[in-house]
Amino acid sequence: MSFEYFIGGRYLRSKHKQAFISFITFLSMAGVTVGVMALIIVIAVMSGAESYFTTQILGVESHVIVRRHGSTISNYQDIIKKVKSRERVVSAAPFVYTQVMLRSATGISGAVLRGIDPASGDDPIKGFSKADLIEKIRPQQVAGEMAKDSAADSAKAPGIVLGKELAMSLGVSEGESLYLISPKGMMSPIGQMPSMKRFEVTGIFESGFYEYDASLVFVHLKTAQKMIKIGDSVSGIGVRIDDIYQARQVSESIVSELGFPFWTTDWVEMNRNFFSALKLEKKAMFVILTLIIMVAAFNIASTLIMMVMGKTQDIAILKAMGATDRSIWKIFVFNGTIIGLIGTGMGVILGILSCFVLKHYKFIELPGDVYYFTSLPIQLEFLDVFAIIIAAMGICFLSTLYPAYKASKMNPVEALRYG
Repeated sequence: MSFEYFIGGRYLRSKHKQAFISFITFLSMAGVTVGVMALIIVIAVMSGAESYFTTQILGVESHVIVRRHGSTISNYQDIIKKVKSRERVVSAAPFVYTQVMLRSATGISGAVLRGIDPASGDDPIKGFSKADLIEKIRPQQVAGEMAKDSAADSAKAPGIVLGKELAMSLGVSEGESLYLISPKGMMSPIGQMPSMKRFEVTGIFESGFYEYDASLVFVHLKTAQKMIKIGDSVSGIGVRIDDIYQARQVSESIVSELGFPFWTTDWVEMNRNFFSALKLEKKAMFVILTLIIMVAAFNIASTLIMMVMGKTQDIAILKAMGATDRSIWKIFVFNGTIIGLIGTGMGVILGILSCFVLKHYKFIELPGDVYYFTSLPIQLEFLDVFAIIIAAMGICFLSTLYPAYKASKMNPVEALRYG
């Protein structure tokens, strides 16, 4: 060990005669610790939120959606065969998508209708993250009139599966009936009249995502086609691929093969504004919480300035004995860096422990009607922690430069004369 580090270590350990400087040093370490810990927790929550939203959105929405300009897709079976032949495509399934009204005995609410065929095995909601929604929406739940084989079945209403929040707002439970009102009705002498059909609630799902639970309903593909009177056509084809981050390339390859009038959109395009806002918020929180570390860095600078003032004679003696300006500079930079290193290390440990506790013991509950999730999503990423460590150590190092520079330029004669 060089003498600079030896003397710097002695200065850090021998503060019993300078209690005030010791207290300021402790506050500097504590400030860095709190800043780093808060930054790790907040960034982990932001990363967890982004991952949560991605999982939930891709659980309902397809990775790539194929549509036709200005109309529905009639020859969708041929299109599905072509799409499945593309590289990276795992599955492709037709769906019907429209907005409807639901009316029960106690309430009325708007909803988003999805017509699906769970029996196909290639359903676009197959990846729903909460308790495998596709396993809950079984063929017999949305079959209803699709499975009529007797006179008793002919009077049976088709099945409908809706979200928990939507079921609560309508006041319905499994086995009860409600009416679905579609704007695509029949023509009458006074204009187009909406169509109404009775459905039986055969299932209620809970995705953990309030927006879906409060607005999404599923019926059989054939039933949805009849409700909006599109024959054997579909609104679009949902495509799932093996790598969600290759969605743009797959989307372009599909549209290049199908050509006009077909067009595609991937999950990144569909949610561009949402995820851009999340990334911006994450960067903003990083900058804001870094200010806490900067305040602690000012304390480090103050500590070193007072240490330089208290060690004036020591610096003069060291210079008289042959210590160079660079050696004096190293001593005080080493002191400040060690303070920052200890504070950063403690902050990282406490931050990781806090994230572990928050992730495994969900004692913070959030109202689902206000937030998108009911508990704090935590996802600790190595690159985020590494960036926080680099930022904290960089700020602490910069805070040592001015006090160390002033100490290195001290005149030993003046220091001994007035020290």
